[in-house]
Formats: sequence, structure tokens, C-alpha cells
Amino acid sequence: MGIIAKGGKCNVSGCDDVGVRSISTTKVEDAGLHVSSSGKKSVLCKTHYKEWKKETKDDRSLERARYDKF
Repeated sequence: MGIIAKGGKCNVSGCDDVGVRSISTTKVEDAGLHVSSSGKKSVLCKTHYKEWKKETKDDRSLERARYDKF
């Protein structure tokens, strides 16, 4: 069982919502979210995951383009 299946809470400071996704802590902090976790993975609730996606949209598209074959 993973962190989410066990009912992990969101690791963003000041949020106590139920976690939906777990993402690398460094990627979350690079997006500007303040995380209270010091582990490798951070749990994000639905609203903070959506915020993380908006902040990293350009970076993720560039990362995908690197692996696309023409």
C-alpha cells in the first residue's frame, strides 16, 4: 500500500485535506509550494495538485518534447 491508499494528508503548510497525489518534494518546492515534509515524496491534495500542474506546465511540456520522436 502506498501513502495515498493509507489516507495521507496534504504536506503543504497549513493544509489538512486528504492527499490525492504524491510527487517528489524537490519538484513541489521548485513550483513555489511550501512543504512541511522532509522526505523524498510529498503528498498533495486536489487543489494543491492543480496549482502544481499550472505552475509546472511549461517545464513538463519541454521535458516531454525532449523524448518525443519525429
